[in-house]
Amino acid sequence: MQTLFAFEQCKQANHLLSQDYIDEHFQPDLNSMEVQDKALIASHRKEARQLFEKKFKKPETKGTEEIINKRADEALALYNKNVKRDYTHLLKNLVLEVEGLNNLYHSVLGLLISFGEVAESDKKTNHKNFISNAWIKALIQNQDLKKELLKMGNANASPEKIRGWFKDVIKTDTTFQKFNEEKNPDLEAQKAIVKHMVRKLILGKSPIHDQYEEDVMRWAEDKDILKSLVDKTIKSFDETTGKIELQKLTLDWEDDKDFMQRLFEAAVHLDPEHKQLIAKNTRNWEVDRLPLTDLIILEMAMAELITFPGIPVKVSINEYIELAKEYSTPKSRQFINGILDVISKELKTSGALKKSGRGLIDNK
Repeated sequence: MQTLFAFEQCKQANHLLSQDYIDEHFQPDLNSMEVQDKALIASHRKEARQLFEKKFKKPETKGTEEIINKRADEALALYNKNVKRDYTHLLKNLVLEVEGLNNLYHSVLGLLISFGEVAESDKKTNHKNFISNAWIKALIQNQDLKKELLKMGNANASPEKIRGWFKDVIKTDTTFQKFNEEKNPDLEAQKAIVKHMVRKLILGKSPIHDQYEEDVMRWAEDKDILKSLVDKTIKSFDETTGKIELQKLTLDWEDDKDFMQRLFEAAVHLDPEHKQLIAKNTRNWEVDRLPLTDLIILEMAMAELITFPGIPVKVSINEYIELAKEYSTPKSRQFINGILDVISKELKTSGALKKSGRGLIDNK
């Protein structure tokens, strides 16, 4: 959804750039020795802007003069070029950003390992409880994690910064200090300190969290996913073998990657007829007065309903209700639910909604 939101923002920015292009080409020539007819230039600029707006619906629309047609056509071509560039860039980054979540997940686990290494080299304080922590040792011995961290190279923080964090954030934490003072902390205590470090000292309000927030554009959304992945990793510890299991962001990445790309493409290229269906069913709301997030959610939902025959209607609707609950206004959840219920019935009646296999479940 964030990528579609970004695309809409890009389109608005490109629209303004095209208007600026027209304005720049209808200005008095300050280097000309001839008297400039400022009123006529302003009139041409206004007409070219109006023609540019009309060409969005009907590109073949013509103005009264050749120069006005030319500038409006150029502005539209510039808009289309920029939109195509942004579309290609965002579609590519859509996959890269999700894949980047894996790197963030591995970097958090890598920090725990790094803190263990710094603790071991600390000559001033005895951190034997943390150094011998079963979870830290399991992470160090995990070959899959080792490979991922090697692939990341220097993507994690510098050794100097990690030592600084250990000194200023970890060592000064009272819970960490109490853990190291225990005589023989049991497995439950060892597990608790690792969870505490992740939730409070790395992903909680701390300089480490602030660094992630500064470096990661969508940190607000990514942080909750990271918490879930790390929590599952901690729970996966096997007391018998002393091993820990890395978590997968998705069970079938190739399938999910294909779904994301197809959904993005389908939502961006949603048929005008289906966009009109949204407009018709928003009752007393003008589509251009809807919160942009609600409009994007509705267009995504319609794209999913039409494009993916194997997904049941109720599953799709419930997913977008949850999106509205998470990202939009307090009233959006009920609004989205009502609109999608009506739209799904109209799509079925028109024959546009064709479900098969699992998609037939609850498709009434």
